[in-house]
Amino acid sequence: MMKMNEAFFPTFFNAYFIALGVMIGGSIIGSLGAFLMNKPPLTEMYLLSNSLRIWAIIAAIGGTFDTVYRLEGGLLNGETKDLFKQFLLILSAFGGAQTGSLLIAWLTQEPTS
Repeated sequence: MMKMNEAFFPTFFNAYFIALGVMIGGSIIGSLGAFLMNKPPLTEMYLLSNSLRIWAIIAAIGGTFDTVYRLEGGLLNGETKDLFKQFLLILSAFGGAQTGSLLIAWLTQEPTS
């Protein structure tokens, strides 16, 4: 099993802000494309933020295979410390994506889902 080379707390905060950045950046750039195609940019921004949520989480945790291997090691080898760390990293990515989604909903004045 691979060990984490980086300290846990910087990775934890990076996961949050990467997910937040993917949500906000992707929605804003996507709405620019909608504006150029003569579609309502704020509505498209809100719709994009809903569809980008899972991709923001995947980007924040660094892909899926490394996380799956660490979860497998935590479950099968009894390494509960690594299992707990991976759970917290995924939770941090979920939090960043949710924060980004709420900010976009607030910016566009759309109701939250």
